[in-house]
Amino acid sequence: MTSAKRFLILGSALLFGLLGLSGCTSQSNKAATKTITVVLDWTPNTNHTGMYVAKQKGYYKKYHLNVKFVQPPKDGAEQLVASGKAQIGISAQDTFAGAIARREPLPITTIAGIIQHNTSGIMSRKQDGITSPKKMMGTKYATWDLPIEQATIKQVVTDDGGQYSKVKKVPNNSTDEVATLKAKQADTIWVFYGWAGENARIKNFPINYFSFRSLNKVFDYYTPTIIGNNTFLQKHPKLAKAFMKATAQGYQYASKHPHRAANILMNQVPELKSNRKLVYASQNYLSNQYALGSNQWGKINAQRWNRFYSWLNKNHLVSTKLKKNQGFTNRYLPK
Repeated sequence: MTSAKRFLILGSALLFGLLGLSGCTSQSNKAATKTITVVLDWTPNTNHTGMYVAKQKGYYKKYHLNVKFVQPPKDGAEQLVASGKAQIGISAQDTFAGAIARREPLPITTIAGIIQHNTSGIMSRKQDGITSPKKMMGTKYATWDLPIEQATIKQVVTDDGGQYSKVKKVPNNSTDEVATLKAKQADTIWVFYGWAGENARIKNFPINYFSFRSLNKVFDYYTPTIIGNNTFLQKHPKLAKAFMKATAQGYQYASKHPHRAANILMNQVPELKSNRKLVYASQNYLSNQYALGSNQWGKINAQRWNRFYSWLNKNHLVSTKLKKNQGFTNRYLPK
């Protein structure tokens, strides 16, 4: 999924109707079923496959959970989770920073990294020869005009011996990165390889790509992530752990069975069938990325988490200094 799909502001007319069904409601009899609302960060995609697998294969049901997915409101998943109208949400460490680096932090906590390493980077047309950040100078970069995003580009260009001021910035309104590059509306664009890179491959569109984490380990942060409402986590730890246990099983299944997992996702979200080839390709790629290099899906490495937040502090990209280990926990993950 592209970075744009995390940063663009969305609305959903169905949201509040769906929220009327949310909360920790229960049904009588021996084992009460609890309803958990999960607010996504964008429309359903392969980043979310493990949760849709857990729903269809009955992993949530096994723990007496009724999980409902909704799309984010204008002010994002973080705000909805903080309000308590959704117990769980999908976020990312970079966007999450703004929610907690303030005098009154939003009452939310990151409880898992969906993908173990940052799979984003810069994609460009092969013919242009933009093989490193320095070569972005004099070319059009599609920007969302966000402080952390632009500081990241400035850092990698400068580290490569280039001048950030010479990178031409144009508005990023893209929903299809390959189409944007083909039309030459931009020369470089920030993408998540598992969606945009695979899309370029299946469309036989030659590209150059370099990842941020290959350039500077500070950018190997967690994106996307799962967050929880603090009150929900504190008052219902068993429920939160049950949700995470079932979710972990879903992602483990997706890692082992990418083709089947992609079919489950499309079965749960029929509109994705129009992009069937891309869904299969993206799922095949991400299935090797969910827990890459870790012995536990979802586990957040404190050193990597803190390294990125120290960089935000150093570059004055947050209004309140972030503290060591602030904002995350691994306690709800299955052992």
